[in-house]
Amino acid sequence: MQQIALDIGLAPTPTLDNYFPGPNSATLQHLRQWLQTSVPTPVTYLWGPEGSGKSHLLHAAFAGLCAQGHTVGHLDAHSAAACDFDERWAAVLMDDVHLYSPALQHTAFSWFVQAHTLQRPVLAAGLLPPSALALREDLRTRLGWGQVLALDLLTEAQTREVLRHAANARGLALSNEVMDFTLRRFSRDLGHLMQLLDAMDRYALQTQRALTIPLVKSMLENA
Repeated sequence: MQQIALDIGLAPTPTLDNYFPGPNSATLQHLRQWLQTSVPTPVTYLWGPEGSGKSHLLHAAFAGLCAQGHTVGHLDAHSAAACDFDERWAAVLMDDVHLYSPALQHTAFSWFVQAHTLQRPVLAAGLLPPSALALREDLRTRLGWGQVLALDLLTEAQTREVLRHAANARGLALSNEVMDFTLRRFSRDLGHLMQLLDAMDRYALQTQRALTIPLVKSMLENA
């Protein structure tokens, strides 16, 4: 399968409501409860393959906490390694932990210690379960302290259902032919597919044409 990267703008803001769980309903319910309770699980770790929605869920949790008026610590593979812990944080989020450099691992461990001392919950995500992560031992073991939840990819049928629902919500007629063309030629990552759908919607409006395979090809040629 050919995977084409497009500069097609920003995806809609991730929320728990626009995450299609498929086989991950239990994880979605856990995070809804995590946001609603005053004493959430001290450590929750999400793991699964690329495209299973780990970052979507962490960004949704971040947005949910901010909407409640909280400040939140956020660490990912692109963060500054020397970022200090802030005692005002209501929670700590750590994304893509499998990519952390030694310096980021040091920061993450420091945040863990301080979050534990102040009883702040930690929500983290990575490609592998804690036991398989190539991280320093004290950080790796802490990631497995609490609830460890595996995420699975959507089936093709579930992916088609999500795209069909999203297209209908936009008033966009997405034919089976265009759906087949899209799924054959692009990454099955749902976030990428939703951005692609947004791009096709905009391009169809700009050109005043129906959404067809020739239109998609034209969009790619003019991207």
